[in-house]
Amino acid sequence: MNLLRKVASTLLTLSALLLTSEAAATPQTYQIDPDHSRVEFTIRHMFSKVTGSFDEFSGTIKYDADAPATSSVSAVIQASSIDTNKPERDKHLKSPDFFDVATYPTLTFTSTKVTPTPEGKLRIQGALTIHGVTKPVVLEASFLGSGPGLDGATRAGFEGATKVDRKDFGILWNKTLDKGGTLLGDDVQISLQIESILPKPGEEGSKAETKKTDKAEKKETAGK
Repeated sequence: MNLLRKVASTLLTLSALLLTSEAAATPQTYQIDPDHSRVEFTIRHMFSKVTGSFDEFSGTIKYDADAPATSSVSAVIQASSIDTNKPERDKHLKSPDFFDVATYPTLTFTSTKVTPTPEGKLRIQGALTIHGVTKPVVLEASFLGSGPGLDGATRAGFEGATKVDRKDFGILWNKTLDKGGTLLGDDVQISLQIESILPKPGEEGSKAETKKTDKAEKKETAGK
């Protein structure tokens, strides 16, 4: 009888361990927190560089630390939220010369494959759509860690970078300088600093919509 009890106890313990392991290995679906994230770009302007950002965006990150290759990401950026800290320049960037936000209101990215590298980073292949044109790109990304935030919700940090040629997306506007060369470069460096949050049960849908950052809300209020 004692032997049967020991066997039964062992089986129950093993079952509990297996269930715990499966639960731990389940991919977590985070939602991007725009208030603590940055979507920035840099482009050559004459002999220096100009940096700008997009202040309205949303997205989800499905991440499995034990099996990174099963992870995925999707994001939507509002083109009209472009901000280079100069209103007249931003107005030009929203025009048909550049992003033509009235016709193409969003930029999107959807991953197609995630490959962990020997250095512990993530190589994310995906489809990037800008100005109505979709092209394959590769994000060199890193998982920065996760844990409970001040509100008790689980948060995770990621960063990523890629470079694209704006002409590939039909953004061609430029000017020739008097002594040769062009006003703008073609290569655009994109940099992402992302903090994401794991929604509590029942909150998934409520946090999925695009949310303005504090900077975007202040900018919009100032324009009224």
